[in-house]
Amino acid sequence: MIINVPATSANIGPGFDTLGIAINLHNIVKIKRSNFFSLSIKGEGSDRKRFKSNNLFVHIFYDVYKKLFGKKDNFRFEFYNKIPISRGLGSSSAIITSAVAAAHYFYDKNCTKDKILDNSLIYEIHPDNIAPAIHGGFTVSILNDNSVLTQKKSMPSFLKAVVVIPNRPMSTALSRGVLPKQYSIKDAVFNISHSSFLTAAFINEKWDLLKIASMDKFHQDLRMSNMKELFAVQRFAYENGALLSTLSGSGSTFFNICYENDVKKLLNILKVNFPNFKVESFNFDNIGLKVKF
Repeated sequence: MIINVPATSANIGPGFDTLGIAINLHNIVKIKRSNFFSLSIKGEGSDRKRFKSNNLFVHIFYDVYKKLFGKKDNFRFEFYNKIPISRGLGSSSAIITSAVAAAHYFYDKNCTKDKILDNSLIYEIHPDNIAPAIHGGFTVSILNDNSVLTQKKSMPSFLKAVVVIPNRPMSTALSRGVLPKQYSIKDAVFNISHSSFLTAAFINEKWDLLKIASMDKFHQDLRMSNMKELFAVQRFAYENGALLSTLSGSGSTFFNICYENDVKKLLNILKVNFPNFKVESFNFDNIGLKVKF
């Protein structure tokens, strides 16, 4: 079995724990039955010993597998990781969704993506990353009891993602720690209205409205204050063709959307001004999780 899952950008400004989008950057896992357990990692995380000794994918896979089969069998796991770790591009969600999917598809090849999504909630309670990882495209998700309800919009090919990946991570736990325990009604209304408006802009393809719609009062500025260069990243992006420029998840990556014709200019400007950061462009992924038997 081969599991392929995309990187994701979550929150997208005001859509805190709700909005997400998938890009064409993937982790791939090859799994086959074996006489004994073995594991190999290439790419991101290959230099971290704990990823081999205490692998999150393997832990979740066997947790789900034993619930389904009532036993633990031996497998060979081969990881080919391209999603940066702890950079706000959904590396943890990619691991979680692919592990849950692998166990379920071994049990039932006709398992639905909605079932995979619901079962991924056990390991990730925020659906903004796991929904686009599984379904692809731009997603809007809500929790309904123990289930995720998601609406998806496929992204057009003439729009591209430009991501700025800093040379240091941001801890999701620490990033949540800087957020206030309460918000004012004024700020709550601001975010509800902008998140709703941003969703409508995506659905109706009003790309010129993304910038104003993606304004946020809940988390972005507080998190960006931990890495002040990100304010300059956003400014340069908007001055050079970005339709949208937001913190990706809890950071540290900054996520931008632009027209295909503006990619080269935006890439060059950001590379020149942030030489210590990695700047790359990607197509959007409208498929999400893929499984090959």
